[in-house]
Amino acid sequence: MTTVERHSSGGPWEDAFGYSRAVRTGDRIIVSGCTAVRDGAAEHSDPAGQARSAFRTALEAVEALGGTVADVVRTRMYLVHRSDADAVGRVHAELFGDVRPAASMLVVAALILPELLVEVEVEAVVTEAAS
Repeated sequence: MTTVERHSSGGPWEDAFGYSRAVRTGDRIIVSGCTAVRDGAAEHSDPAGQARSAFRTALEAVEALGGTVADVVRTRMYLVHRSDADAVGRVHAELFGDVRPAASMLVVAALILPELLVEVEVEAVVTEAAS
């Protein structure tokens, strides 16, 4: 039987909406949507800063479940404004340029808070046993 491990980052919606920041089952880690919200407020007002913050949260969750950035195989980026694509794409390249995961970037109508510009998801496959 496969063990399921769950990780909580303490984000404001995890308990309220009943989900985990990330779940590991077997060698697969799936990270929920992450934004730039820290301590209940958006950390940055610019798309690059928000992307960096959101990916930091996602990668912290991957690491908490025994993975590394090198294990990331898929990313998804949700943007409120098409004009932010280049800035968010450059942040993605800084973090994942050597890993080159499959990636999607989508423009959406809105995110959960009006000040949020970017939300990201990450999936990883870890070939080593969890620590």
